[in-house]
Amino acid sequence: MDKISVGIVGGAGYTGGELLRLLLNHPLAEVAFVHSKSQAGKPVYTTHTDLLGETDLHFTDQLKKDVYVVFLCMGHGESVKFLAEHTFDETTCIIDLSQDFRNESNGFVYGLPELNRDRIKNANRIANPGCFATAIQLALLPLAKAGQLHDDVHVSAITGSTGAGQSLSETSHFSWRSSNISVYKAFTHQHLKEIRQSLTQLQPDFGQKIRFIPYRGNFTRGILASCYLSSDLSLDEARQLYADFYASHPFTHVSPVPVDVKQVVNTNKCLLHVEKHDDQLLITSVIDNLGKGASGQAIQNMNLLFGLEEKTGLELKAVAF
Repeated sequence: MDKISVGIVGGAGYTGGELLRLLLNHPLAEVAFVHSKSQAGKPVYTTHTDLLGETDLHFTDQLKKDVYVVFLCMGHGESVKFLAEHTFDETTCIIDLSQDFRNESNGFVYGLPELNRDRIKNANRIANPGCFATAIQLALLPLAKAGQLHDDVHVSAITGSTGAGQSLSETSHFSWRSSNISVYKAFTHQHLKEIRQSLTQLQPDFGQKIRFIPYRGNFTRGILASCYLSSDLSLDEARQLYADFYASHPFTHVSPVPVDVKQVVNTNKCLLHVEKHDDQLLITSVIDNLGKGASGQAIQNMNLLFGLEEKTGLELKAVAF
């Protein structure tokens, strides 16, 4: 097939840079433009310094309207404004990495392939899930599908500093973040809305609390989420439930042994581990917040939109150590 021409809006940030790295190595994608008002005219490698020698692309403040896909990599609230001010060809697919359309407003489909694969294939507006939301949903979807969410769900999850975006803040500054850990947005994190939306899509009667404690970690990439709840399932029953649910999904795998973040950093994988302690079922989930939690998943969605194998351009090596 012909190359898929793509544009990136907000290409100077972490998710935009990660998208660019992946798309430059995607066998069927061709990057038509990388939009950035603040960096317009500069080579992309002046911001994403690892791309020196990889591409001659320059940032631009101009848009090409006839591309096949536009990825929106701007801050929350900015995608709504951008689409109100700019129009593209009707055939152009929009994949938004902000939270602006995750409630499936304005014709957007929630882009979690393990939940909405068939809907994604037939859409042209995709709302990419949040990073914490991806890790937590993948830990809980099999239980929701089986109607097994009968009690409050407790979640502790830690994310790397790239989850806070590229703009400097007090809690992303190296001297504060290094050798440090902290709780933020306890019980109020914005991803709770989309998590509940997905769980009730599979289990409509789920009305229990999701008690989520997020942590800021002193590392750059990755998320580890520990989810636990009361369950009558035996360990063997629970593990089989998860294995069956994810059997046809190429990036989510159930591990027989405990998992860690380095197994998934730099990949589009989610690894899950299921344990049983007395009446408590514990599911540990690990992803790369910039991979499966953002840019990698956005490309997975693009692959589905264009009828490609989901893993195209995403068979990546984990850092491992």
